[in-house]
Amino acid sequence: MTRRRSLFLTASPWLLAAIAAVPLLAGGASAQSAGKSLTSTSAQRTEVGITVYNDGFGLVREIRDIPIGTGRVALEFRDVSSQIQPETVSIKPVSGGGLKVFEQNYRYDLLSPQKLLEKYVGKKVKIYRWNEKLGKEDAFDAEVLSVAGGQSVMKINGEITYDFPGRIAFPEVPANLIAKPTLVWNLDSTAPKQKVEVTYLTRGFGWKADYVFSLNEKDDLGDLTGWVTLTNGTGAAYENAKLKLVAGNVQKIQNYGGGYYPGVPAATASAAPPPPPKFNEEGFFEYHLYTLSAPTTILDNEQKQLTLLEGKDVKVLKKLIFSGSNYYYHSSYGGFISQNQKVGVYLDIENKESNHLGIPLPKGTVRVYKADKSGAKQFIGEDLIDHTPRDEKIRIKMGEAFDVVADRKQTDWKPFGTCVSESAYEISVRNHKDTAEEVELVEPAGGDWEILSSSLPSEKKDQFTFLFHPKVPAKGEVKVKYRVRVRWC
Repeated sequence: MTRRRSLFLTASPWLLAAIAAVPLLAGGASAQSAGKSLTSTSAQRTEVGITVYNDGFGLVREIRDIPIGTGRVALEFRDVSSQIQPETVSIKPVSGGGLKVFEQNYRYDLLSPQKLLEKYVGKKVKIYRWNEKLGKEDAFDAEVLSVAGGQSVMKINGEITYDFPGRIAFPEVPANLIAKPTLVWNLDSTAPKQKVEVTYLTRGFGWKADYVFSLNEKDDLGDLTGWVTLTNGTGAAYENAKLKLVAGNVQKIQNYGGGYYPGVPAATASAAPPPPPKFNEEGFFEYHLYTLSAPTTILDNEQKQLTLLEGKDVKVLKKLIFSGSNYYYHSSYGGFISQNQKVGVYLDIENKESNHLGIPLPKGTVRVYKADKSGAKQFIGEDLIDHTPRDEKIRIKMGEAFDVVADRKQTDWKPFGTCVSESAYEISVRNHKDTAEEVELVEPAGGDWEILSSSLPSEKKDQFTFLFHPKVPAKGEVKVKYRVRVRWC
């Protein structure tokens, strides 16, 4: 008599572990048609490389030594990402050859209580319910009729019922249910052992850059540290992986269709600890590639932070900026446009080698800190930066000045036709600090503009904008007056 292993279904936490422990049936029809069945796990990895992109996906490349044997074989390749893109999978022998692929499958019908019930629709199970009076379980023979909508409908003792209380026992795990996503190949091998390389794209990876900038007392120098925050939500772990990051906007069609080195010898007691791994940057196509100098382990459901770059004594220019708007020049406002308006605070940094930087900076968040009089660092602002090439400028908006405010008043406005006007303005900048400050006034007149008169020299920024740079004394005020003619159509 053949002994049958029963599998029980309840809401208990141990259920999934119990299910996973039950042996699966041999590989299904595909495996049988291919001959013998063989399983490969991550224990056979000899090398693994992960390339992670900004947009939530990654490229996995791994090499395994598999005693595959000769002839036809169904190879179950386990410990892969649960968010794999099956159409991107590739397998090839690393050297030699003698490996032919007949069929490739991705099995992702995962074993779960709900899936198990679904597979047993129309079949017999047993339900056990505890009898308190007798102090034992009563057994019921049941037929699963439906599990639609999360409710189980069963036929028990000739009656139809639903959500019958008790634990459900299944005679076996169906052949087409698996505990983890698995790649299955039907292969023909002419060598008893194969070193194979498998690559695939997967969702579930992600990385971002975060920067910490520590500003000095004079607000003219700072130290910049860049961090990489790496996340792995693929459902698989990758030990001692060669890690690469790609920074840039890589085109990828959002249609998914379903669903690296030997260890470092231990240091002796007298040896200095090895330096932390660093990222080496290189240009790669129209993007930038950052390669970690030593392997790292990326566990499933892990967030890992690694140092990306460091820059000491980076020069910084703090700016106070008060900006207008081009629609101010199109209508009459009859007086004040704004009063006690906040003045923005910005930090400008040149990403140059001469400024102790000069490497491409991936997009990310820059958080700025400064020590107070007691020496404790305080957070003073943050901003997002885009991908920034070397020799370009970074501008960080810190917030708004507390002690520097400004008013903008329209003192005259004359229309000349439909799209031409002549207007006059007075901008009052007040500084309540104990030190003098320079404020940049940005006037985006738009269209064709001509300054007819001004109390301070102006600077042309571009075709549509001009600037003033008043220096406001400590606890003082400066008024800038100008008249301009603007044509905007």
